[in-house]
Amino acid sequence: MFNYYAEDINFKFKKRRACSKWVYTTLQEEGILIHKVVRDVSFIFCSDEYLLALNKQYLSHDYYTDVITFDNSDEQVFSGDIFISVDRVKENAETYGQSFIDELHRVMIHGILHLSGYKDANDDESLIIRSKEDYYLAKREF
Repeated sequence: MFNYYAEDINFKFKKRRACSKWVYTTLQEEGILIHKVVRDVSFIFCSDEYLLALNKQYLSHDYYTDVITFDNSDEQVFSGDIFISVDRVKENAETYGQSFIDELHRVMIHGILHLSGYKDANDDESLIIRSKEDYYLAKREF
């Protein structure tokens, strides 16, 4: 159901079971599981350069970012790949005065919210998705 990989970096994500439960509970609360079954949601942890290459190739964006989400869902299945730059998460954690793990969880749930249909293309959408991030971060039990 939820998979955790590292691509081009040496990174081991801890507390996979607890994180998977948190993400699953988020999807339940968002109402996603009423109409869909979760299959193959992958979190892929990578470097800035790896994510930049994806950003250029698939989105035609030439800048660093912390997360890129590829939605593979259909009418019955919730599925996707969430690529996360560990470099960017570390830098953002320092910039915003957060712990690395809190910032990492924020980016992970941000990707899940994108797969759930939330956007952040304008200020109003960004406000909503940020509010949802805060809400679900506060519900973590690990």
